[in-house]
Amino acid sequence: MKKHRFKWLAVLVILPALASAQTKLTPAKIDALKTELAKDIDGRKKFTQEMVDMIFSFGELGFQEVETSKYLTDILQKNGFKIEQGISGIPTAWTAKWGSGKPVIAVGSDIDCIPKASQKPGVAYHDPIIEGAPGHGEGHNSGQPLNVTAVLALKKIMEREKIPGTIMLWPGVAEEQLATKAYFVRDGYFKDVDACIFTHVSSNLGTSYGDGGGNGMISVRFDFEGQASHAGGAPWRGKSALDAVELMNIGWNYHREHMETTQRSHYVITDGGDQPNVVPSKASVWYYFRERSYPKITQMYKDGIRIAEAAAKMTETKMSYEVLGSAWPGHMNQPIAEAMYENIKSVGLPQWSEADQKLARALQKEVQSPATGFGGERANDGLSTSLSQLRKPMATASSGGGGSDDIADISWNLPTIVLGYPANIPGLPGHHWANAIAMATPIAHKGVTAGAKAEAMTLLDLFVKPEILTSAWKYFNEVQTKDTKYTALISKTDKPAVHLNKRIMEEFRPEMKKYYYDPAKYASYLEQLGIQYPTIREEKSSGTGK
Repeated sequence: MKKHRFKWLAVLVILPALASAQTKLTPAKIDALKTELAKDIDGRKKFTQEMVDMIFSFGELGFQEVETSKYLTDILQKNGFKIEQGISGIPTAWTAKWGSGKPVIAVGSDIDCIPKASQKPGVAYHDPIIEGAPGHGEGHNSGQPLNVTAVLALKKIMEREKIPGTIMLWPGVAEEQLATKAYFVRDGYFKDVDACIFTHVSSNLGTSYGDGGGNGMISVRFDFEGQASHAGGAPWRGKSALDAVELMNIGWNYHREHMETTQRSHYVITDGGDQPNVVPSKASVWYYFRERSYPKITQMYKDGIRIAEAAAKMTETKMSYEVLGSAWPGHMNQPIAEAMYENIKSVGLPQWSEADQKLARALQKEVQSPATGFGGERANDGLSTSLSQLRKPMATASSGGGGSDDIADISWNLPTIVLGYPANIPGLPGHHWANAIAMATPIAHKGVTAGAKAEAMTLLDLFVKPEILTSAWKYFNEVQTKDTKYTALISKTDKPAVHLNKRIMEEFRPEMKKYYYDPAKYASYLEQLGIQYPTIREEKSSGTGK
């Protein structure tokens, strides 16, 4: 409590200085600048498309986003941003800053992709570019192009109008492992930031505030060590680490019956031994423990350790564990979300072509999309044609639990929102090759441009309307954190798991390099791959012909 009270007193001292540092413009002038921003961003469509397509072609898994980070930081450095590489000891993490003084606004988006999600864009059925390779089956190739487009347009206006403030771009590295943002917070990269806008691919243009109904999570790998022996000749001399893994999994699965329905827990065996005739001396299992609150997450974590210890005792093996990632349940800022939504209404949804809708409907049919998706929006009749509403908080008691995102750790340390932008197709499974199909097509390009406009307009608001940030911090301190205080799920000594996915990328990157997008030769990645847009399954004839 004492620490939180001192932080609030510091904010009370800072806010008046923050307000006086901001440029006050008339409403008419702000509207004119927003019109200019939208026009400028429209003029950057080719630049935006090239970034979207380029990062799609890299297809890099978490912690291995080498090409993506180099590509983005090169662009930002050429445009006057100061780059700090390798933040929190993560080689592919960075910050890019431009401007000076207050306010400091952070702008972020994830950059990693999904295992085994390689997919040709614009083809409405499974057709990998490289069989078994990773690909952008979450659409994380699009968020940073949106951010870069928006901030470069805004930078031009800030320079001309002499608007003070600092923009800090940063990447969500290894978001699919929920493995970095808590470290960025712990290591102080957001301690002087006044607000954060994060972007994430969606099938509509929208935002939300409050508790979104998702779960927090801790990611843990359990390692067992036993004793090898000849599995046929002298199995009695062995102590199987794999037996310990299997017993842990059995114990956890029986434990599920007695857990609340909001929990989500899943695991993969990452090491099950080498070959059947050798009793495995080492074995590992990787768990995600998800729940709706910090106390419940930590209880799941303790239960997992307890069951792992019991499995080790039963098999006379040794057990150790390592935290690989974590995320709090999210809570987004109401005043900034409301400001963003006003700009969203001004921007509106893109104009979809007949080809765009044809691809969307064919893919929805292919994957058997449900009639309605998240929030009750239609999910099996093509692309969205009406804006989603501003999503309001979900009561903890009414949430059934769900996924996690480590942007939540940022949100519990400073006012934060997430902008969803319409770069993908409704009704898809998520973390799936189908979610990659639109992500280097006109659907993604148009959706990113629309999102860039809404973001740039809201960033302008934050820099020239000090009352928004004042209200944002009041909400953060008097509503969001009034009763709930942030305690990191990682420790002071935990380190980012930068080794993850290295082997997979070493296997596939040489072949993937052959398919990197070359904008000097091809107008689009679709053109480079020789894909007719859209490509859909041919309808089978229902006739009986002879």
